[in-house]
Amino acid sequence: MRLRTQVLLLQLVVIAVSLGVGFGAVISGADDRVREEYGQRALAIAETVAVDPDVVAGVGSHQGTSLPATDLVDGPVQRQAEAVRRATSALFIVIANADGVRLAHPDPVELGKHVSTDADRVLSGETDLTTDRGTLGESVRGKVPIRGAGGQVIGLVSVGVSTGQLAGESRRDILTTVWIALGAMAIGTIGSILLARRWQRLTLGLQPDQLAELVRNQGAVLHSLSDGVLAVDATGVVRVANETACELLSLHHPVGRPVDGIGLTPRVRRVLSTPTPDPIAATVGDRIVLVSSHRIITEGQDLGMVVSVIDRTDFEALARENDSIQVMSTALRAQRHETANRMHVLAGLLRHGHVDDALDYLDELTGTGASGGLDGIENVTEPHLHAFLEAKAAHAREHGVSLRLGDQTWVTGSLTDPVTVTAVVGNLLDNAIEAAAGSTDAEVEVEILTDSYDGPGEVLWVTVADSGAGIPFSDPEQIFAEGITTKTGAVPGGRGMGMSIVRQLARRIGGEVRVADPGGRESGHGAVLVAGLPGVIATEQTTEQTAEDESDD
Repeated sequence: MRLRTQVLLLQLVVIAVSLGVGFGAVISGADDRVREEYGQRALAIAETVAVDPDVVAGVGSHQGTSLPATDLVDGPVQRQAEAVRRATSALFIVIANADGVRLAHPDPVELGKHVSTDADRVLSGETDLTTDRGTLGESVRGKVPIRGAGGQVIGLVSVGVSTGQLAGESRRDILTTVWIALGAMAIGTIGSILLARRWQRLTLGLQPDQLAELVRNQGAVLHSLSDGVLAVDATGVVRVANETACELLSLHHPVGRPVDGIGLTPRVRRVLSTPTPDPIAATVGDRIVLVSSHRIITEGQDLGMVVSVIDRTDFEALARENDSIQVMSTALRAQRHETANRMHVLAGLLRHGHVDDALDYLDELTGTGASGGLDGIENVTEPHLHAFLEAKAAHAREHGVSLRLGDQTWVTGSLTDPVTVTAVVGNLLDNAIEAAAGSTDAEVEVEILTDSYDGPGEVLWVTVADSGAGIPFSDPEQIFAEGITTKTGAVPGGRGMGMSIVRQLARRIGGEVRVADPGGRESGHGAVLVAGLPGVIATEQTTEQTAEDESDD
């Protein structure tokens, strides 16, 4: 049986049972309620007649058992009783004296006769409400004593309502109740049909077994994916988030919470707001992820957004390491090529007997060192940075930019994290070279020096200045925001991630990258950026201290 049919039948059964129980209770007590209502009405009429002054006077003057009917037919008691009976539509109003002799009756023939039902209780001063059969048939009767001026009982008033009239009233009430029940049943049926249709739309026409199978398959697939999946419904509430998505986006129990309250980064939040089929890179904590989003629409109904998250952290780390290795290789090839050229010069001089010229040439080489065209490189004895800076100098020359070292440059010791250092320095230099290219006197100055601090190793300070046009944003800090770039052209994952990653790398080791001077036309020079990288270089003193600490442990 289809789910829609099951829902419809279940709703109809619930409505039918509820109406049956409710209206059954109403109908079962309808006769008693009508009887009680008319009994109270009869008592009220009887009490009103019993205190009427004319009735009290008339009853008080007609005591005894031998009362001629002819004197009672047109008497004031009979006239008053009949007037009240016609006005209230009662079956009868009987008035009797203290001996139970009728002084008023709808049938004049019964006047002067003893009442047909037991009157002892009411004549003893009590009110009585009973169902009894008399000369006019079965009726509900309310009997009230009539008291004289001294409070003694001098007679009674009996007001009756026909049980046949009560039955008719009960039938009308039951019929009305039945019609109400049928109307409620019809409304409930229509509501059940509408509810069943809505249920079918909400479940996309799937049956219970299909829904159960879908949930099982969804759970198995989502939790086995290596990619993160985050699903948000049309109202902005997170409905699905597998473990990978929670880990990559640093989420904690997001399901069932509004998407604005789960702590997404602004870049990921924008992807979630606008369908982004092409993955873009974003930083989340110390991770780099690729995020894309798609809007889910089924049968014209917006079901929300699904975000796919791919971890790119390891790939970026490998890419940075590969870049570092390539830079080193480029520097070594340049040095090998330059050394080979110098050896060819020496060989030529010696082959032609120019010994003195060869000696002068060797003295020149020995005095200047293999600088590769970068003045002051001898102040950088750290091998990674030495080779890296020479390679960047060659890269700058290829772009028509002159790279020079600042006067304060001095680096000794060895790098403890060469990949991070070369990634930060390399990105700063690449941006500076690109900014300076094409400008008048295109030049980039880099100054690197070390300083001590309260921690292992020393701080490596890097300052990079260029002759470009400066930072074009009103807020220079925007260059560190994800997706902000002045470059054109599309690349996988989107542009504007370089400086954001550089700052993230620096902060991950407790350092910082900041804009010292945004530059621009008013200043007459380009931007100046400063990076502080603590604990990335170890000197001989640091190595000796570390060894002593380990021996003490």
